[in-house]
Amino acid sequence: MRLRYGAKEEDFRADLVQWLEANAPTSDVLMQPKLSSAHLSDWSRKWQRTLFDAGWLVPGWPSELGGRNATPVEQMIYFEELSRREIPRSLNPQGLSIISPSIRDYGTPEQREQFLLPTLRAEVSWCLGMSEPQAGSDLASLRTRAVLDGDHFVVNGQKVWTSGAHHADWCLCFVRTDPEVPKHKGISALIVDMKTPGVEARPFAELSEPDYHDFNEVFFTDAIVPRANLLGELNGGWPITQGSLAHERAMLWIDFAYNLERATRGLVDLGDEESSTGGRIGDDPVYRDAVAQSAIDAQALMCMGYRGFSKFMAGRAAPEHSLLKLFGSESIQRSLELGLMSEGCRGLDTESRGPRMWRVGSWATQWLRSFGATIPGGTSEIQRNIIAERVLGMPRR
Repeated sequence: MRLRYGAKEEDFRADLVQWLEANAPTSDVLMQPKLSSAHLSDWSRKWQRTLFDAGWLVPGWPSELGGRNATPVEQMIYFEELSRREIPRSLNPQGLSIISPSIRDYGTPEQREQFLLPTLRAEVSWCLGMSEPQAGSDLASLRTRAVLDGDHFVVNGQKVWTSGAHHADWCLCFVRTDPEVPKHKGISALIVDMKTPGVEARPFAELSEPDYHDFNEVFFTDAIVPRANLLGELNGGWPITQGSLAHERAMLWIDFAYNLERATRGLVDLGDEESSTGGRIGDDPVYRDAVAQSAIDAQALMCMGYRGFSKFMAGRAAPEHSLLKLFGSESIQRSLELGLMSEGCRGLDTESRGPRMWRVGSWATQWLRSFGATIPGGTSEIQRNIIAERVLGMPRR
């Protein structure tokens, strides 16, 4: 499903498509395995810099920041086309999509000069220090402590689920700087050099891809961070956390919608394979019904996304973002589970089988990875709370 816009917007699409066809990395390059979400390979650095120089990295931003002052509709078209082709803007998505906007919005001129352009040009990579062992969904309960001592902070504590920390050059880390005030009001954001003495990242292998190590614990032991690396106001970190999560959620639904379409097409193709009980997998009416539901969900997800975008364009509140995050991540997971279970033992094969999603092949690998999609931008449980309170008007418990 693709909407058509006005002549000006479709000219923008044509220019983008023409440029992508002439400049985008080949499929073989895009299929090269990643090491983590903060590991920038040589080709990915070159590709991100190419996007930046051509004004196609962040098209809604001004040209000096890798954009072309694109309108919101043009930005929607941009994300549609990249998602349809499975072309990443960056292999360090948290650096480009979450941390760069935070530095642009809250950074001092010196911080923007030091960090913003190098990040956009893929000269440095980032991790995001939010979650902790006792502060995951309830981010405001974080305990990592930063004590101001003259011109620097002394940081002690632990982060967890810090994607790509062992490959990142820098970390945007949220810390508690005032334990005496209500928990939302005592948080600050620090820019931490990951090579600082006392900062230790410990990566873990993942079941889905043996060579892909993204999950990290990060430990801070008397780590010294210059006061100049405070992003925003002291004890003013909570608004930055909300802005960061908003940047993360903003366009997730487009990827969800296209990935769900790919999963559905994979399920249709799978229907022609032999069932473990004889005959075609697609001969089973229960299977056909489930595939039809997956197709309906993909269209509903796309339509809901456009509806929320239209509200945003009209300056109205759009609760669709939480609905889209919840529905999209869980719909993909259901479709991948259907493919895995329908293949039986063959579904456990980690070789290249199944639809091409996230540049990964097998149903088993993709299903395992789908659990992670229910976490970024706010877990499914958090999204249900938001929907209950802000959409349905239910009382807080």
